Amino acid sequence: MPSTPKPAARHGATDLPRLRLDAYNAELQDPEGHGFLGDRASNRAFMEMLDDWRTRVTRGSGGEDPIEEALGEDRPTKAIDRAELDEMLDSAAEDPEAAGLVHSAIEDFAQDMAAVVRRFLRLPEWRDTQRIAVGGGFLEAKVGLMAIGRVGVLLRAGGEQVRVAPVLHHPDDAALCGAPHLAPPALLEGFDACLAVDIGGTNMRAGLVALGEAADLSGTEVLESERWKHAEEAPDRDEAVARLATMLDHMAEQAGVMGRRLAPFIGIGCPGVITPDGRIARGGQNLPGGNWEDEDFHLPEALLAALPRINGVPPAIIMHNDAVVQGLSQTSAMRDVERWGVLTIGTGLGNARFSNPG
Repeated sequence: MPSTPKPAARHGATDLPRLRLDAYNAELQDPEGHGFLGDRASNRAFMEMLDDWRTRVTRGSGGEDPIEEALGEDRPTKAIDRAELDEMLDSAAEDPEAAGLVHSAIEDFAQDMAAVVRRFLRLPEWRDTQRIAVGGGFLEAKVGLMAIGRVGVLLRAGGEQVRVAPVLHHPDDAALCGAPHLAPPALLEGFDACLAVDIGGTNMRAGLVALGEAADLSGTEVLESERWKHAEEAPDRDEAVARLATMLDHMAEQAGVMGRRLAPFIGIGCPGVITPDGRIARGGQNLPGGNWEDEDFHLPEALLAALPRINGVPPAIIMHNDAVVQGLSQTSAMRDVERWGVLTIGTGLGNARFSNPG
């Protein structure tokens, strides 16, 4: 196996191996004083809009709720999954009112998200953005894809010179596929896979990522992954780190089973502002219990202490903001534009803006 060079990249870097990061984790204040503007374009916001429409329709019709009738039972909106909403859209011919109610929430969400995007485009760092890729769990279902399509239509109809489209990879895979882009190219030479982590406010994922044949990493794909919905278990910070280390150890074992040449590198996407020394400066409020922003806490070092060596050496770990890492998975698809961004719809609205080399 080739020797392991010392990584030249830093945590939270702006000069990345293949492009420049102009800005990320912008926290726009809601002009109406309701926290962050991005909260209007989150999973929670969509479900609140759907719940509001259910309430209004039920009140107006004297107690009849089209969604309750479609489900065959009375269930709170937060207990309805997106696959069930997709079924209602698909069954519009048989139950147009249920489909229409879901469409109403999609339209409200799209209107709010279009307004959020316009605010981003007015930021100096986001001016002249030509294309925006949208990712996150919201896009796993048709309701999410329809909402993003509607956002694109609203922006173009309003004269904005920007195209909006879903990320190329499955929402679960995008950040994992972006993680290898954090590594200095020399660190991956001679290997055909690496480990990756995607940490979110609801889930954590660990993955084994194939690097592909292309030098620009355009052929990355997730070979194996494990998802842990930590929000359901409410672990403390140390328990979460231990569980993540176990997941990564399992992915390394899978690399051996598959005969993969595993690079001694782990790329991590994590919410918040990431300092050059690998700490979370702010934005970690949705992570499992404990202060992830404590100046004495260092996630890469905590993981490194819990992980075995890879090919006889400690793995190099590089961490960046989760929206940044998800955006990096789009690098090859954005070669034809100079300035582009990514928005991720999850517990909140992640964001990053990039420029390609001139």
